[in-house]
Amino acid sequence: MAAGEFASYDWAGRTVKNHRAQIRAGLGFREPTAGDEDKLADWLAAEVCPTELNRDRLRLALLARCRQERVEPPGPSRIERILGAAEAMSERRFTTRTAARLTPDAATRLRELITAGDPDEGADGGSGFLQELKADPGQPGLETLLGEITKLERVRAIGLPPGLFVDAPEKLVAAWRSRATRMYPSDFAKAPAPVRLTLLAALCQVREAELTDGLVELLIELVHRISVRAERKVENELSSEFRRVHGKQGILFKLAKAAVDHPDEIVRAALYPVVGEATLRDLVAEARANERAFSTRVRVQLRSSYSHHYRRGLPKLLKALAFRSNNTAHKPVMDALELLERYSDSAEKFYAAAERVPLDHVVPDDWRPAVVDERGRVERIPYELCVLVALRAAIRRREIWVEGASQWRNPDDDLPADFDGSRDVNYQALGKPRDPGVFIADLRQRHAAALGRLNDALAGGTTGGVTITTRRGEPWISVPHVPRQPEPANLKALKEEIARRWGVIDLLNLVKDADHVTGFCLTVARVPGSEPQDTRCRFDARSHGRPGCWGGRPGPRRRQHGYPSACDPEMGNQLLRKRRPRMGGGQAGVPGHPA
Repeated sequence: MAAGEFASYDWAGRTVKNHRAQIRAGLGFREPTAGDEDKLADWLAAEVCPTELNRDRLRLALLARCRQERVEPPGPSRIERILGAAEAMSERRFTTRTAARLTPDAATRLRELITAGDPDEGADGGSGFLQELKADPGQPGLETLLGEITKLERVRAIGLPPGLFVDAPEKLVAAWRSRATRMYPSDFAKAPAPVRLTLLAALCQVREAELTDGLVELLIELVHRISVRAERKVENELSSEFRRVHGKQGILFKLAKAAVDHPDEIVRAALYPVVGEATLRDLVAEARANERAFSTRVRVQLRSSYSHHYRRGLPKLLKALAFRSNNTAHKPVMDALELLERYSDSAEKFYAAAERVPLDHVVPDDWRPAVVDERGRVERIPYELCVLVALRAAIRRREIWVEGASQWRNPDDDLPADFDGSRDVNYQALGKPRDPGVFIADLRQRHAAALGRLNDALAGGTTGGVTITTRRGEPWISVPHVPRQPEPANLKALKEEIARRWGVIDLLNLVKDADHVTGFCLTVARVPGSEPQDTRCRFDARSHGRPGCWGGRPGPRRRQHGYPSACDPEMGNQLLRKRRPRMGGGQAGVPGHPA
């Protein structure tokens, strides 16, 4: 059939209805009824909505179900009604089930989150701990660590049941948490009781996992910071001290010249006549002594920094976090953590002689003299430092995990439920061999090949600026900054065409236009911990440049003179009508006048 025939076809008359009936009869479909729509809504609410939050994919699932049931899909407006009914039904079931699982005490504590605020803050100012719960931690430090521990303890004191969201997908709970983050206490109060409790429970449960992850990250960062700061301080102190063997630079020059002049001779024949063997031995002995002195001073600095400042947060941290391990190779670290927790309230300097203190795989060899004294006693402060360093390394390797965390949770939870029973299929999907020896051999081969290519490129000068240098005495691969790339030709042409048609358009005005048409600013979540103000109000106030209007209320001067609020839609529409560029008539190159 020619394409032009469709243009003359009557799509709204009696003929199209007859043709559609014939098509349905020929393909075995039937028209949808009100009962079909209710069944479709029930099916979506029970099977799809709990796991799918995207409206477009819900619509595709609905159309696929209609094809499966041999029912002609409803019209666009009726599809939207079915989707809305299914989402409302699914939400009602989810909130009712969640509220029923809460204990009376937990429900009471959740309600107190929106009623126990500061009366001076007003209805939308935030309720004490609820606003604190939404806030993110500050800079890594001991006070931040103690504050986050207190916050986690208060969340756990609410007493949410362990299996509250056991049958709900993580993205569904995360969506409810995100929705709760954008709400004020007054918004919670207006919501129905099951919805309010579900929002607060989702917020508290997700934040509990996030707070646990944050504490683990703070632990990792603080242990690293203590070590790095101690090393830097000792390096700065040593760099200003004199060296025992004088004339090291001259000795190095003589050695280098002798090695270049006599590359084929042995060391004794080429270098010893230039620099005596005794001098070289003195240099080696001094280097070893300096290395030992450096390590000793670093340990002293670490001990001082930890014992005088960071140590008071260790007992609370060990009580707040429950460390677990599935690997028996790290049992010494777990035993050491248990030992530290038992002695958390003790004032003894050494562990008891009868106490079994794990040293292997916990205390490095160079730390043994600082941990164990000449009488065989184990000093607590340096031992705690060694345990924290070993714990940090094990956590980063995911060999020790934290109960109740999300990012640092049990790595076995990341595997599919049927992973053990379908190992061959899963390994094939991952493209990895089951034999660890084969995997390691392949990894070594690829690393060796990559290093070989880098070595050849360095020798040939084809690395594009990548060089091997030193940083603080250690080898360092230096990558140059990428220069600014040329602007794509299509983007440049697009800018020129926009400028030719409408001139220079203020980007803020363009975004403001889009917001008034779509209202997208209402869906933007503010950053947790920021002041509780409406994103759209702040955007309006900034874009219109009105002093004294920040948030949803006009300033005192503007209220005195009767100016409207920043959130007044009519005022925004008036400003848009004044600022929106006109699209008709005029000459090219002039703002608001296309060619």
